[in-house]
Amino acid sequence: MKLQQIRFLLAVVENDLNITSAADALFTSQPGVSKQIRLLEEELGLSLFVRKGKRIESLTSAGTTVVEHALRIRNEVEQIKSLAETLRGDGAGTLSLATTQTQARYVLPDVIGEFRQRFEQVDIALHQGTSEQIARMMDDRQIDFAIVSGSTKPFPDVIALPVYQWDRVLIVPRDHALATLGEPPSLTELARWPLVTYLFSDRPESSLMSAFNAEQLQPRIAFTARDADIIKTYVRTGFGVGILAGMAIESGVDDDLTVIEVPGLFPRLTTWIGFPRDLLLKHYHCEFIRQLAPQYTEAMLEDLCRNSPPPDLDEWLAEIDVPLRNRSDTDPTMPR
Repeated sequence: MKLQQIRFLLAVVENDLNITSAADALFTSQPGVSKQIRLLEEELGLSLFVRKGKRIESLTSAGTTVVEHALRIRNEVEQIKSLAETLRGDGAGTLSLATTQTQARYVLPDVIGEFRQRFEQVDIALHQGTSEQIARMMDDRQIDFAIVSGSTKPFPDVIALPVYQWDRVLIVPRDHALATLGEPPSLTELARWPLVTYLFSDRPESSLMSAFNAEQLQPRIAFTARDADIIKTYVRTGFGVGILAGMAIESGVDDDLTVIEVPGLFPRLTTWIGFPRDLLLKHYHCEFIRQLAPQYTEAMLEDLCRNSPPPDLDEWLAEIDVPLRNRSDTDPTMPR
């Protein structure tokens, strides 16, 4: 059995069982692909595909099992290649990560700037999307890291490391009734106003809706967007009361808005960085984690890079003191 045969088998499967498309993806000929598949079947003594004439219709049950093993073999080969780069001390490569607009806009610029100063030969591919889109990127192995807030359920095979916690705030125009209320509104009062917030926050399972549902309230989510700047824009037009991350408020930019802190009104959220369990962490991967989340000690990161995941991951994470990151923490002059 040859690695080439494994590559050809997986190419056929990943191209919807179309040998012509597989051959194009492999930059080889269709007869060459067919020959290697036939030789593999002969060596194994198994039929891997259900055929109708010259057309492949599906995998056999044996073929499905072989493909599962072939995927693991390919992954191991990729890890060996990556390991070779690490052992050679290569400081070059690509750091590919995906996150939401809020993290990309308000958190990552300083982190990436510092990282780039240390690793000038490492290129950075920054993708933006919703949690669902980022989960698909991770499943498709398009990214090394996901930086996401909230639930880890869409990421079942990912090691998730808490980075920081954050709270939501309300934003309204300065002449809005809530701006002169003198105290944070209750959920009951807030539910009387149309709300402008993040995409998917109107789903029943979201932490925002869960807070209202617990009080048997049905708020009106009048507008949703994945971009915090868009949320602020539509609040300025009078579209509704904005609910967004405190870190998305900028002094000198958003001074025309009144920011209302509502501690405890909504659940506090945690932003985490996640990566596949079988990702071979390079030195620059671990350094990026260190710069994003300095609460992880050098000893912890060394353990993480050597043993991914560490055998005692739960105990390992229990020692972490996750910091709170809110805009008001760093700029007490922001309007209330």
